Amino acid sequence: MKRSDDSEREKRRKRRRLLQELGEQRIPYLSPTDPGFQDLWDSSYAGLALRQSGTLPEGLHEKVQSALLTLQRHGCLLRDLVRVRDRDVFTAVSRALVGQPGYTYRYLDTRLFTIPWHCEGEEGQKDEKGKPCCDSDLRDACKALWELNQFFCSDVKQQTNARGVKRTRSDTENSEDAPGEGMCEEESVKDRLVEEKTIEEEEEDSGQGCSHSSPPSSTPPAAQASLVQFNVTLINYMNPAAMTQLKEEPYYGMGKMAVGWHHDENLVPLSPVAVYSYSCPAEPKNEGVTEKDGEGKSKEKEREAKGEGTSTEEVKKEGEASVKEDVEKEKTCWRVGLKVAWDIHTPGLALPLQSGDCYYMTDDLNRTHQHCVLAGDTARFSSTHRVAQCCTGTLDYIQKRCSEALENLHSDPEKNAKSLISLLPSILQRIEDIHNEVEFEWLRQYWFQGRRYARFCSWWTKPMEQMEKDWKEMERMTQLLLVVVEDEATAQENRREMADVLLNALTDRQQHRQTWRDSSDCVPPTRV
Repeated sequence: MKRSDDSEREKRRKRRRLLQELGEQRIPYLSPTDPGFQDLWDSSYAGLALRQSGTLPEGLHEKVQSALLTLQRHGCLLRDLVRVRDRDVFTAVSRALVGQPGYTYRYLDTRLFTIPWHCEGEEGQKDEKGKPCCDSDLRDACKALWELNQFFCSDVKQQTNARGVKRTRSDTENSEDAPGEGMCEEESVKDRLVEEKTIEEEEEDSGQGCSHSSPPSSTPPAAQASLVQFNVTLINYMNPAAMTQLKEEPYYGMGKMAVGWHHDENLVPLSPVAVYSYSCPAEPKNEGVTEKDGEGKSKEKEREAKGEGTSTEEVKKEGEASVKEDVEKEKTCWRVGLKVAWDIHTPGLALPLQSGDCYYMTDDLNRTHQHCVLAGDTARFSSTHRVAQCCTGTLDYIQKRCSEALENLHSDPEKNAKSLISLLPSILQRIEDIHNEVEFEWLRQYWFQGRRYARFCSWWTKPMEQMEKDWKEMERMTQLLLVVVEDEATAQENRREMADVLLNALTDRQQHRQTWRDSSDCVPPTRV
């Protein structure tokens, strides 16, 4: 489903207004080394919670990091061909979706199909020869991600109930997370600027983001933390060395962006997002005592031997050098940047992420704020756990839709003939809508990009083959309707109504097929 022109125009209007008001200035932002960082976090970013790597359950890091490397080794992390402003572009980030069997996640007109995580005690789907859908290494990797997901489901509930954990990097001595100050009051500037329920990604041109407005849903908000159950995790792999066109963050001067400013979309409203960050080991560096360090320590010992102390001026200079060193060190880390959506008055926040750190976006943070990912010096994996909208995005849903459409098809085995049971325009319209949904939201999405995953996981193969058989029956139903419309014996009034239904469906179908033909000129890469 395409984004509406009105939404695009409104987004551009907001961006122009924001840039005009900003002019040549840069909005300030704060990092942990800046005074007032914690106060800003507590007052304007209270929905953000950090869990440092040392506070996760013992052994979980090793399992999860091994799982991420296994996915990469199996070639599961792929760049997607996405649709941005009527252009086909490849994502700079390589991705895979792991989650509940039969679930999908849709972004930028692209549907991702889950590699099922193998819960404890589950054997998983097997083919007609009794062979598991994944090999043992991949099953173990997906199971490790499920264990991380179980931890997040439990932990985010505690974090939300405690109104988040807010700690600076200096709190490394604490092994337990401390509750935050609570949510700040809504400011009038937020009420004025946060007008849209869904705002598309600001840096879409690179195809780097993961934001898309899903079809309207009647799913109620996730009101209670106890109801949180992450059903998918989107695995991302980013290597700055391979990203030749990283954009500079435009509003705050935060540095190079791996993923631009965006809201995570296609989620249950007000549901949290949990992220595990793993920075791959960098090239070995000499972290011992350098020659310069040795000279400094020798001079310090000489002063001590002579009974000389360190002057106030020297202490000040050393302190300034230490702060500068911390600032430079922060910029080499991967960081998550946050800002209040469409607001140039509230400073931004840049949170450095050490390997193994986790962060949560809770309450309405994902709705009222935007976030970006700022590139570090090393390659990085992230496992982003979400409560994806599942009302129209599961295999069970689309199979029921297929059954609903085929109920209107009568088969006569004696005459080897088929006919339509009802010719009511409302029923015919519903069937043609299902026909289009099956073809463009599922089959073409799968056969164009989703089937790349069949090389290492066969879970979707049989269901999609059956769906294609159902689609062929729907094609037959359209042909039967055309015969009825062309039959002059059909009542004139009914013919006109049925012809309108058929004409609209075929026109829409032809336009969509042309779009897919144009996209087929771009062959998606099989692996990174």
